[in-house]
Amino acid sequence: MMKVVLDTNIILASISKRSPYRLVLDNFKNKAYELCVSTEILFEYEEKLTEIFSPFVARLFLESLSDRLNVKSVNVFYKWNLIYPDLDDNKFVDCAIAANVDYLVTNDKDYNSLKKLPFPKLVVLNIDEFITLLGTK
Repeated sequence: MMKVVLDTNIILASISKRSPYRLVLDNFKNKAYELCVSTEILFEYEEKLTEIFSPFVARLFLESLSDRLNVKSVNVFYKWNLIYPDLDDNKFVDCAIAANVDYLVTNDKDYNSLKKLPFPKLVVLNIDEFITLLGTK
């Protein structure tokens, strides 16, 4: 099963049942991939979902993750600090490296700098590329 880290902007884009990007979470529910998360990532998911939707939506989403077999909790022991424009984005990079994921999925252009790094090698996809990879678009 492929392993993936989803940036918060991907969660926000795909959470609505009416979203054209809903396929990302539907494929997750159908076990098309393993979602790798750290505690820091879960806190950010909660914060942004509460801010944009509601505390209820945030709680439902996080509870839905807690009972899934295709969620991998990752302990990050090293901070790579590879993203400089927004240091807060590094939590996703650090988790992706620690979990040795296949893909880090984001719509944030700050991650484009990772594509030029010879090490550590991370494959960064945007949401459309990821949906294409899943074979659902």
